[in-house]
Amino acid sequence: MSAEATNPGAPIRRRGRPRIDLRRLGRVALLGPVSRDRLPDAIGHVAEAHRAHHPDADLAVLHRAYVLAESSHRGQMRKSGEPYITHPLAVTLILAELGAETTTLTASLLHDTVEDTEVTLDQVREQFGEEVCYLVDGVTKLEKVDYGAAAEPETFRKMLVATGDDVRVMSIKLADRLHNMRTLGVMRPEKQARIAKVTRDVLIPLAERLGVQALKTELEDLVFAILHPEEYAHTRAVISAATAADPLTAIAGNVAAVLREADITAEVAVRPRHFVSVHRVRIKRGELRGSDFGRLLVLVGEDADCYAVLGELHTCFTPVISEFKDFIASPKFNLYQSLHTAVVGPDGEVAEVLIRTHRMHKVAEAGVIALGNPYAADGTAPSTEPADGERADPTRPGWLSRLLQWQQSAPDPDTFWTTLRADLAQDREITVFRTDGGTLGLPVGATCVDAAYAQYGDAAHSCIGARVNGRLATLSTVLGDGDTVQPLLAEDAASGPSPDWLDHVTTPTARIAITGWLDAHPQDPEAAAGNPPDGRRPGPQPARSPRPARPGSAGAAGRPVSAVVERPDTTVRLAGCCTPVPPDDVTGFTVRGGAVTVHRLECPVVARMAAVGRVPVVVSWGDAAECRVTLVAESFGRPRLLADLTEAIAGADAAVISATVEPPSEQRVRHTYTLQLPDAAGLPALMRAMRDVPGVYDVSRAQQPAAAL
Repeated sequence: MSAEATNPGAPIRRRGRPRIDLRRLGRVALLGPVSRDRLPDAIGHVAEAHRAHHPDADLAVLHRAYVLAESSHRGQMRKSGEPYITHPLAVTLILAELGAETTTLTASLLHDTVEDTEVTLDQVREQFGEEVCYLVDGVTKLEKVDYGAAAEPETFRKMLVATGDDVRVMSIKLADRLHNMRTLGVMRPEKQARIAKVTRDVLIPLAERLGVQALKTELEDLVFAILHPEEYAHTRAVISAATAADPLTAIAGNVAAVLREADITAEVAVRPRHFVSVHRVRIKRGELRGSDFGRLLVLVGEDADCYAVLGELHTCFTPVISEFKDFIASPKFNLYQSLHTAVVGPDGEVAEVLIRTHRMHKVAEAGVIALGNPYAADGTAPSTEPADGERADPTRPGWLSRLLQWQQSAPDPDTFWTTLRADLAQDREITVFRTDGGTLGLPVGATCVDAAYAQYGDAAHSCIGARVNGRLATLSTVLGDGDTVQPLLAEDAASGPSPDWLDHVTTPTARIAITGWLDAHPQDPEAAAGNPPDGRRPGPQPARSPRPARPGSAGAAGRPVSAVVERPDTTVRLAGCCTPVPPDDVTGFTVRGGAVTVHRLECPVVARMAAVGRVPVVVSWGDAAECRVTLVAESFGRPRLLADLTEAIAGADAAVISATVEPPSEQRVRHTYTLQLPDAAGLPALMRAMRDVPGVYDVSRAQQPAAAL
């Protein structure tokens, strides 16, 4: 079994390297003589681990960082009785084992100096440069975060703000927490439990998001042992009893033989599950099988070899098709790539198999830590301005960019925490394409609303629909991986989202934006009776005019209003539910804020207002000719119907403000258009032109609000 499985408190280390004695390193750091031409013995293990991943690394800066850290912390002791310098050494060794680059290791050695010693950020900047100073400052800010209760909503928010744009700060913090958890036994049980709960609720999800599985699994086991000691002891006993009879070893030998015959160069190994993983399998299945204590890991050189291995396994063994997952073609949100499958061995044992390249394996274990320094000046760093606008920074994956964006928009810590937990629960993303060639990363289950806000931000408030793979779709349409989506925005940018949109959004960005708009624009009484036909809510009311409303004065959303009421200082607007135009018979009602909303007499809202005792306001038409109207076209479905209707509308000099198309029902299609006409007198001719379009059997004025998209 691995060190992680047999002893969750053991440090992560490369195979064959002797166990590191931190107490001995502390004594060496304090007492051992050091010549100027070599590294101190205490940091030699860090240098060895670092050179294993980066053979050409310059160790001089590590030497200088260690000397400053050791001299600064000299005389300080940990609660365990060890010299304090053993802590930054251990944290740095953890990161070095995972392949962190030199800048991260330098900052790790110095991460407590500014907080706990006389060293200042200016000194760090002067001796080690701006980048190391930035990382040390970020970790120092994290140390000042008051974690408080385990589910403190503000904790993660402060962490994101403190770490800013560089998740190497988070990586150092995770390694720092791992070493503290390994040495937690010297603290009181109640403090152990408090720290373990914070680790469980905040830092383990963070490690998962960063893809640092090596840290995440050990943290999970350490938390498991503290918070659930009885279950931990039982799981440990079950694992110990199962090591004698391990069917996976035999299956691994068979797999290796099959791949040799196929002339595929591969490494095949048994990868033991860690304690929490075994516990979860036991809870799920009840009784553990001999092959449930680990999985087979197959490492190859190239991506194509992964699929070659998969083909051989599915040919020579009986595959369990339901267990197949391709995370190479569709990587997880945390950069993880691998093929997952399961096969039945000669004795009927089912073995789960992970197939990946050596590079994928490194990233699977170390996540963003394995990707190096995105700001390196050697030309190996990726471009920072990709076509889709997302920063191509391996220490800034798309999910983190979104978190940093919407944490600033969350109205309060509780909302932030709720949406954060929902976002962390998403274990897979899809990629959808924009029509301009860019891409959007969205969680599984995302809809066109989510895509609109991901692409346009607050401008998506005016979204009226979308095209998915070239076809019109409702905003509630769930997107699939690889879809092409084109959100359609109304020309009337002052309009806003419908409350119904909250029923089919999955991303925090969209939910927070919609909720914020709705809170800032309470629904008016007539809007409660009927929303506009496109399923959106009208925008904010215009400011009151100091003079009586008159023909041509601006109404809701800036549209011209040709209705006149005999009241001074009154704002007049045309109702979105029936869109009255001259020469319709109209009436009006005073609504919240003193504005008068004008309705057609046959509008159902008029009857409802009268039923509750609302007094109508006399309204007449003025001289303005321009008007806005909502028309409903009923038709039989056929190719090019939408194009022909649009052409007929354009021929009447009408501008399309919004349009919705309901899903076909029994070969019938319902189109709803909100149109701006230069002259209300042209409305009858426009309706005739639309009825003349082949397939259209009726065109009418909207009487009821359409269903919200």
